[in-house]
Amino acid sequence: MQIILASGSPRRRELMEMLCPEQLRIVPAVGEERADPALAPDALVKALSRAKAAEVAARCAQGDDVVIGADTIVVLDGRVLGKPHDADDARRMLRALSGRSHIVWTGVTVMRGGQTLSHAERTDVYFRPLSEAEIDRYILTGEPMDKAGAYGAQGWASLFVERLDGDFFNVMGLPLCALGKLLKQLGVNLL
Repeated sequence: MQIILASGSPRRRELMEMLCPEQLRIVPAVGEERADPALAPDALVKALSRAKAAEVAARCAQGDDVVIGADTIVVLDGRVLGKPHDADDARRMLRALSGRSHIVWTGVTVMRGGQTLSHAERTDVYFRPLSEAEIDRYILTGEPMDKAGAYGAQGWASLFVERLDGDFFNVMGLPLCALGKLLKQLGVNLL
């Protein structure tokens, strides 16, 4: 049995390598992410994670292989903040998050042997107020450019996060406790 992670995210890869390095295979989904934007955030991330897992499963899963798909979004005032298009977009997002709380949703889907389970995990994140100079210096690190909401809580932006209510790993892009429960339901125990 292989555990196939349908993601090119370095953070998800790092988390999965921590849990199952011998069984892990990385096969990023290549299809364009498409889901109905009218969906509620939890339904949206579940739909996107299912699409990623299904696309990779169809290409390379065999026998009792497990395929894991995930998708993360940041929601502020009911508006989804995806990955920034450029530095100005990152600056706009970070200004909006400054001194406020927002929600991080990650959808995770696990497929094995014709069974599919999906879950959406919510974490509330509270940012301290940020100065323009801090935002500019953070953007210069390059870290915000490939992350939903233009920040990575596990990196330099850890200096911005006052507190979290929920799963920290969810904010990194893969809610490990929820993933472990889904895997267990499909007969896979990582411990």
